[in-house]
Amino acid sequence: MDSKSKNRKESPWPWTKCFHHGRGKVTALTIAQEWSLDLSNLFIGQKFYHGAHSHLYKGLYKEEYVAVKILSIPYDDEEKGSLASLLEAQFIREVTFLPRLHHQNVVKFIAACKGKDKDNNVSIILTEFLKGGSLRAYLNKLNSKPMPLKKVISFALDIARGMEYIHSQGIIHRDLKPENVLVGDDDSRLKIADFGIACEAAKNCDSWSGTYRWMAPEMIKKKRYGRKVDVYSFGLMLWEMVTGTVPYKGMTPVQVAFAVSDKNLRPVIPSGCPSVIGDLIQKCWAMKPEKRPEFLQVVQVLEKFDLSLLAFDDGRAVNLVQNHCGRDHNHHKKPEFLHWIQKIGHVH
Repeated sequence: MDSKSKNRKESPWPWTKCFHHGRGKVTALTIAQEWSLDLSNLFIGQKFYHGAHSHLYKGLYKEEYVAVKILSIPYDDEEKGSLASLLEAQFIREVTFLPRLHHQNVVKFIAACKGKDKDNNVSIILTEFLKGGSLRAYLNKLNSKPMPLKKVISFALDIARGMEYIHSQGIIHRDLKPENVLVGDDDSRLKIADFGIACEAAKNCDSWSGTYRWMAPEMIKKKRYGRKVDVYSFGLMLWEMVTGTVPYKGMTPVQVAFAVSDKNLRPVIPSGCPSVIGDLIQKCWAMKPEKRPEFLQVVQVLEKFDLSLLAFDDGRAVNLVQNHCGRDHNHHKKPEFLHWIQKIGHVH
C-alpha cells in the first residue's frame, strides 16, 4: 500500500468528499463551471487557515497533496451585492492569472471550479501544498530575531526571481507581503501565492488594492501606478527579513499610510546591515517609482552578493565596488541604478 493511500485510511484528519465552510458542510454542490476539477477525486482534510469568507484545507487530489481554497460568496442581493462582486472578482483573477504562470518560485495551479450550495456561491481553487506554511508563519517562529544572512539572501532571491517572472508575464501582484509567500519543504524554496487582487500591467491601474503596511505611496494616494508597486513591497519584506521586525510595528494601518505617503517615512536600516543590502532596500522603497529598480536588477544585485558570501566561505577576500550600469526590465541600460560588481581575490 502506498503512503498516500495509507494516510487516507489511517490519518486522524476528517477525510471526506464534502466541502466544509463557515457553518458546516456543503453536501450538495451543483457545479456551474469547471477548470478541470474532478470532484470525485478530491478529498478534503484538515483546515489550516480561515478568513472572513475563505477557508484553506490540506487535501488530496489524484494522489497529490494540494491546498484547497474554498471561497463562500454570498448570493447577489441588495445588502451583499458589492461584497459578492468583490469576492467573485478575486476568484476570477486567481483562475485567470495562476494557470498562466509556470515558474519554480510561483505556486502551481492545479484546478478550480464554481458551484452553489443553499446559502452561497462556492468557489474552489486547488494549488500545490507547501507544508512550510507562509513566510509570515516562518518569521513569527523566529520571535523577532533576524534571519541568518545567507537565508535572507536565499529567500530574497526566490521572491525576486518569482516576481521578475510574474512581471515578464505582464502581471502586477499588488499584495506582495510575507502572508502571500509560501515556504517549501525544509525551507528549500519560496513560492509566491494569492493572486486575488493581481492585475494586468497593460491596463491603467489606479484602484486601491493591497495592504497598507506594504503598500506603495502612489497606491495609497490613489494615483496611477505600475509594476514598481511590487518592488516597493519587496523592499519592506527584505527589511523585515534582515531585522526580524514587522515594518512600522506599533502603528495602525492608517498611521502607516499617512507616514509613508505624506511624511515619506521608512523604517531605519540597522547599522549591522551590509551596505549592499541596505542600499538595495532603500532603492526599492524610494518614493518615486522611476527611482526603484526592476526585479531583474534586484536579482542581479542579490546574485552577486550571494556569490561574495560563497567567496568568504572559500577563504577569499571580497571587495564590493559600485559600477554605474545595469539593465531594466527590457534589458536596456539604466546608468542611474547602482549595480554592484565584486572583485574576488585571495588573501595575502
